Amino acid sequence: MDYLELIKGPIEAELEQFIDLFNSSLSHQEGMLAQVLDHIRQRAGKRMRPMLILLLAKCHGKVSPVTLHAAVGLELLHTASLVHDDVVDESAQRRGQASVNATYDNKVAVLVGDFILSTALLNVAQTGNQRIVEYLAELGRTLSNGEILQLTNIQNQEISEDVYYQVIKQKTAALFEACSGIGALSTGGSEEEVAAAKQFGQNLGIIFQIRDDIFDYYDGAQIGKPTGNDMAEGKLTLPVIYALNSTGNEEMMALARKVKNQTVSREEIARLVSFTKANGGIEYADRRMWDFHRQAQRYIDERVGDEHLKQALQAYLDFVIARKN
Repeated sequence: MDYLELIKGPIEAELEQFIDLFNSSLSHQEGMLAQVLDHIRQRAGKRMRPMLILLLAKCHGKVSPVTLHAAVGLELLHTASLVHDDVVDESAQRRGQASVNATYDNKVAVLVGDFILSTALLNVAQTGNQRIVEYLAELGRTLSNGEILQLTNIQNQEISEDVYYQVIKQKTAALFEACSGIGALSTGGSEEEVAAAKQFGQNLGIIFQIRDDIFDYYDGAQIGKPTGNDMAEGKLTLPVIYALNSTGNEEMMALARKVKNQTVSREEIARLVSFTKANGGIEYADRRMWDFHRQAQRYIDERVGDEHLKQALQAYLDFVIARKN
């Protein structure tokens, strides 16, 4: 099944409008800034977030210039955060392409990230919608707080599923939540409609992140990172958290603490990965994904009337859980 074609079906024209506006916003006439922005534009990805905004806007009305500028603003905010994250994480790659900081240097990456963030604010201001401006400003704060929470959690010796969800709700899930909420907001959706849309987006984002975390326990050739990469960065994700807490294995707990202290070896990471697989960590994470899938499904069943939009959102939900990279 071609999920992406089904998703794009009702919004093809609007998606082209978004792409044109996004590319013109993420451009400069000359010099190094023009080169760096061109480098970033080349890693556009699937455009999952803007497509969600456009679909939710159509569910509540029609895509307008307000919707398009809000979508560009959100995608630019996300792009800026990725450029800055690569500096913080000292990442050499982003989506299989050399990161900005690796291609140029940290100074250039930080300054270009700031330029993109300012361009995001300019687009959001052009919506003329105070609620959208406030929402995207708050989203920037939430994403930053999520990054800080993740950094401090690395130092925290507690291995907690609750903290795992706190982190992802302020990172990946916050972005999907904002896409759904802003889509509804851009067409004048009521408080109740916006709240329901936001919850749908949050569920999508949690599914998306758990799926990403499961990928880390397998050969990373398709997704552009080695197996156990999260652990190498000091992160314990849902599968291993479950395996550790359900077994209470002290030897593995000691290795998990070495992960948090970032003193763990590749051989020890491989042992933790094998332990997680052998003790139901992957199956548990998969069950939790389907729990959130059922919650998101209720939104589609109960709130989306148009059959083409229902089919597109169903494809979106199913793709998030079924994707291979």
